[in-house]
Amino acid sequence: MVMKRLYFMLPDTESCKKVVTELESAGIPERHLHVVASLAVPLEDLPEATLLQKTELTHGVEKGIALGGVAGLLGGMLVVTFPVTGLVLGGAALLTAVTAGGAGFGALAMGLISKDIHSNRLAAFERDIDRGHILLIVDVPKKDIEQWKKLIIEHHPEAEIGVTSAPAT
Repeated sequence: MVMKRLYFMLPDTESCKKVVTELESAGIPERHLHVVASLAVPLEDLPEATLLQKTELTHGVEKGIALGGVAGLLGGMLVVTFPVTGLVLGGAALLTAVTAGGAGFGALAMGLISKDIHSNRLAAFERDIDRGHILLIVDVPKKDIEQWKKLIIEHHPEAEIGVTSAPAT
């Protein structure tokens, strides 16, 4: 199922609580709701966004797998093409192992780096978050976007809405 990510900028905690309660009552599970706010704003029992929503961790791991896999493949091809004297190697098995090792190392290295990089998708909301507003991120099926947007705007005209693709989970 193709998911889309809705972004609702809400003025305060009370407004956010009402929207979250309405969305949960309408059938959106809590695991699809993510709240981002400044440290000064108490979130109480709201579903706080994790590193996956607030950082570039997913993108970094994907990039690390690709770059590490390519580097491992190239390194393995060099070892198979120019073997060390006296060492007998199995070509396909070695290539597979070195490629997988490179992909794993790349994923680990890029994941560690990207966990500290703020999400590019949240950059547009930073000013409002710093002012004390609350960002509610909701993952919904693509086919239902208009229904959810309409529901929120009808009950909460103060909400500002944005839409992007939701990362695969």
